[in-house]
Amino acid sequence: MQFRGKDVLVWSLNNYLGLGNHPEVREADAQAAKDWGLAYPMGARMMSGNSIYHEQLESELSSFVDKEDTILLNFGYQGMASAVDALVDRNDVIVYDSESHACIMDGMRMHVGKRFVYQHNDIESLRTQLTRAGKLVENTNGGILVITEGVFGMAGDQGKLKEIVDLKSEFDFRLFVDDAHGIGTLGATGAGTGEEQGCMDGIDVYFGTFAKAFATIGAFISSEEKIIDYLRYNTRSQIFAKSLPMPLVIGALKRLELMRTRPELKDNLWKITNLLQSNLRENGFNLGRTNSCVTPVFLSGGPFEAANVILDLRENHGIFCSMVIYPVVPKDTIMLRVIPTSVHTEEDVRYTIEIFNKVKDKLAQGLYAKDKIVYA
Repeated sequence: MQFRGKDVLVWSLNNYLGLGNHPEVREADAQAAKDWGLAYPMGARMMSGNSIYHEQLESELSSFVDKEDTILLNFGYQGMASAVDALVDRNDVIVYDSESHACIMDGMRMHVGKRFVYQHNDIESLRTQLTRAGKLVENTNGGILVITEGVFGMAGDQGKLKEIVDLKSEFDFRLFVDDAHGIGTLGATGAGTGEEQGCMDGIDVYFGTFAKAFATIGAFISSEEKIIDYLRYNTRSQIFAKSLPMPLVIGALKRLELMRTRPELKDNLWKITNLLQSNLRENGFNLGRTNSCVTPVFLSGGPFEAANVILDLRENHGIFCSMVIYPVVPKDTIMLRVIPTSVHTEEDVRYTIEIFNKVKDKLAQGLYAKDKIVYA
């Protein structure tokens, strides 16, 4: 892409399958905008904002992720927050992973009942919190909702969904999974982390976004029919807001078609991901615990050094990637969040490794601690 008039190599977009600029997608988006405009359908789904295409997309998504029914969401963040609020009442208990996304946290802030946090991906910690929650709901006659992510978007590690599902033999709970980074990238057909781990049946409520592998706007929740029917009439962010405009719906149908019929898109994504991650590790870079396409590169340094690193990468080497610093990561840690896509090339990887090595050396020499960057 271009940044301030200069061509840059971008590793910062969640355009996993390269659909954002795919010619068939661009054509479908443009034709749908020409046919329908951005206004139609006006209104919320329950009033005047429904169409056969909205229902078709929900039906095809249900089939894709192997669930009975689906509800479309106009935005992922507010849809997730509102769904958490809708699914529980004061008698219920939420048990959630400590590294859950902000949209989950905001949804839980509206919950008037109890919530317990378990240490990230720690099944023994989860077991402890489920025991606590079980004692509470015995008195309230409520239920337990466990919330986690399929892929954690910063560290890149998959949630331990299979092990969580296995806990259903010991505890009575429903599992709600935010699979924003898993849908389209994991599983034999791209149906996400549950498919990858062979436990999709054990996920009671499944959330997927259109903002990443689909490269558009919106989201969806899939579950058994009675739960989706309940959400249609109780998810406030959808009841009191305009439904997805027609070009986004028709565009999502085209994107889903390509996901299902062009396995080479996901295959090439993983070819680039494996090449990038293996070469980074071989060159001594710390990638933490990632086992997904999300590629965090951990370096040592403070905020000033981080700003200089990212500026040097962008201005002097034409590499655009995201920087993460404290409090998201520990103090004196810099995380470069690198997102490979299907449309990156082997030459992109080679060049990036070369420049990252130069940056690592300059960081070790203390050059980024100076007032001005030492130009390459």
